[in-house]
Amino acid sequence: MTDRHVILAATFLRALATGMMGVLLGLYLELLAYTPTEIGLVIGAGLAGAALSAAIVTFFGDTLGRRRSLLILSFAAAVGGFALLVSVNFWVVCSVAFLGMLNGMGRDRGAALVLEQAMLPGVVAPEQRTRAFAGYNVLQDIGHALGGLLAAVPTLLRSLLSMGETGSFQVAIALYAVLLLTSAVLYLRLTTTVEVQQLKPALLLAPESRKVLWRISTLFALDSFAGGFIGTALLAYFFHLQFGATETAIALLFFLARAANAVSHFGAAWLAARVGLVNTMVFTHIPSSLLLMAVPFAPTFSIAALLFLLRECLVEMDVPTRQSYVMAVVRPEERTMASGVTHLVRMGGWAVAPFLAGPLMQGLALATPLLVGSGLKIGYDIALYRAFRYLKPPEEQ
Repeated sequence: MTDRHVILAATFLRALATGMMGVLLGLYLELLAYTPTEIGLVIGAGLAGAALSAAIVTFFGDTLGRRRSLLILSFAAAVGGFALLVSVNFWVVCSVAFLGMLNGMGRDRGAALVLEQAMLPGVVAPEQRTRAFAGYNVLQDIGHALGGLLAAVPTLLRSLLSMGETGSFQVAIALYAVLLLTSAVLYLRLTTTVEVQQLKPALLLAPESRKVLWRISTLFALDSFAGGFIGTALLAYFFHLQFGATETAIALLFFLARAANAVSHFGAAWLAARVGLVNTMVFTHIPSSLLLMAVPFAPTFSIAALLFLLRECLVEMDVPTRQSYVMAVVRPEERTMASGVTHLVRMGGWAVAPFLAGPLMQGLALATPLLVGSGLKIGYDIALYRAFRYLKPPEEQ
């Protein structure tokens, strides 16, 4: 098994685990009688831990070693999953979520991606870079889709084995931890060729790179803050309470959503080759936000699900294009730093928003986070277009 195959296999397992936990986390915490505010705090604590790990990897990942860093991240997340089964106490669960980097977003956007995405541009030609990122993200979304389908495990266990509701959820959480532990075992097979051969100071960025990175990171922070209001765990919780959707129906919905994400990544590469990376990011993202804003006003779950799936056909088209764009506008030796900084600000935004989303759900209306998150995303798209429409990557100049 080559290093590339190891990374792809581990990425797939991590996405599988993340996709499942994103659907089940809010439902499991509701089963434990947590309030929307407490659910938001647990999700925020997990994302805060992920943001801290992203910061560590950004500044010290190459020095610690990419293989070693990936091993530590995967093992810690697996231990956190097992520890989630130990207690139902709110503060214990928050601590476990933080230390285990528990991801309630339903998409794998953690610290491991900082290292993996810094490796990817070095193995393809510049004109193939966007397609390579699209393929990488498609594999992730296949994992997210199948992970969403695995969220039906508790229902199956209850119907086939007459297992109790709490026990069925705990089996699924144990499966989450096993998947992450398996990814850690896979990383043991990485060779020294994945490491940086000549380490340079992480902060040694060219002035023009610092300027671009500062401007784009500020905008990414706004986008991720908006995204934190509409993570998978909160959306699953919303569909359950607003429409009475069962966990099986929600699992199927998110399976289809991630499948739509996967297909859209190929469309993103095709579209970017014709209209440019920035145009693809902006003009697919705005309609997706408008579709999400319509979901709370749907009269039935079926119509809400259709609107949501249409949104998912568009919302992820900015992911491979965004990653490709950032890697293109900095120097090759700056890519780990650029990948780390942009991931760090995104993780920070995701971590903050759930602390606000939970109280908004509880104090105003269930749909409030969806409307707030969508509105902020539209503001981000407009600002991104105005700031970067004239800064072209090399293949577009």
